[in-house]
Amino acid sequence: MTALKLPRHPGLFSTTRLRRMTSQELTATLTDWLILLSAGVLAACSSVFLDLGIKGVPGHAILRVVFPMALGLALVPRRGAGCAMGTTAFMTGVLLHLTGFKGEGLGVGALASLTVTGPFLDVALRRANGGWRQYVAFAIAGLSSNTVAFVIRGVAKATGFEAPGRRPLAGWLWQASFTYVICGLLAGLISGVILFYARGRSEDSAEIQP
Repeated sequence: MTALKLPRHPGLFSTTRLRRMTSQELTATLTDWLILLSAGVLAACSSVFLDLGIKGVPGHAILRVVFPMALGLALVPRRGAGCAMGTTAFMTGVLLHLTGFKGEGLGVGALASLTVTGPFLDVALRRANGGWRQYVAFAIAGLSSNTVAFVIRGVAKATGFEAPGRRPLAGWLWQASFTYVICGLLAGLISGVILFYARGRSEDSAEIQP
């Protein structure tokens, strides 16, 4: 039951740009949980329905995943929040797939990034306390997630598991090997910069609990 309490993350709590909208409680409230569940659903729906107009760039699906989850962290800056969103995103993605809403972006790679992005954010930001290292942590989380997606999609192509009509492995690999890296880094970095300050606000420091 302790894990379900989602204790407040002091570093993220002090740097979120949405501080006025966050709960002041030391453990997660029902509203916090509803926000996290909604963020996971939003990430999955974005992967299926949101068209960024950049088709043909392998790995760009991560751009639709990281921001909704980073938004969830900005609204609910708590330890374990990423895992909660990742679990919800995975379940929503599977449900959409089973009901026929496969979308352009919900392949095996995109489903993998939906599942691991939240936990990777939790791990990368576990010691976040503002500054450039926090932005780097967001970028690393995006890169790590897209690396997993790259490997899984590559294996799917190599084994013939991927849906017919997709690019063959030989023609995909050379481009994907660097676009997955670039998209992952940018998705994490941009989300971190938009939703979090570089440093915590000094006037709030007295309120932050360890």
